[in-house]
Amino acid sequence: MKVALGSDHGGYELKEEVKRYLEEARIDYKDFGAYSTDSVDYPDIAIPVAEAVSEGKYERGILICGTGIGMSITANKFKGVRAALCHDIFSAKATREHNDSNLLTMGDRVIGKQLALEIVKVWLDTEFHGGRHARRINKIKEIE
Repeated sequence: MKVALGSDHGGYELKEEVKRYLEEARIDYKDFGAYSTDSVDYPDIAIPVAEAVSEGKYERGILICGTGIGMSITANKFKGVRAALCHDIFSAKATREHNDSNLLTMGDRVIGKQLALEIVKVWLDTEFHGGRHARRINKIKEIE
């Protein structure tokens, strides 16, 4: 699996923790920035990450900002991207099983590091259930 990873300044520190987890888990990723806590506009990071997922260059994406909301809104503008804002393990698992989400967003100012890493692990490890859920995803694809 290849993961596109990015954050703005508000999510930089958590992104660095996620990078360490991905490296330890031997998951291939590319860091699209930010590369420091210097202020950056979240769309400047969300756009290239969402494009990479939309174009199929990366199977999954993870975006982090202060709340995760701005990243989610931006990413969901791209065809084929199903970005899910998750701040709990149940939602992370459910959005993979039922929504086949391919981009996870989180808020560094909303959740702690340990919970965020657990969410990432569950989200990456959970498979889409297909079946009736695939029918629903196809309805979304029809309007793109």
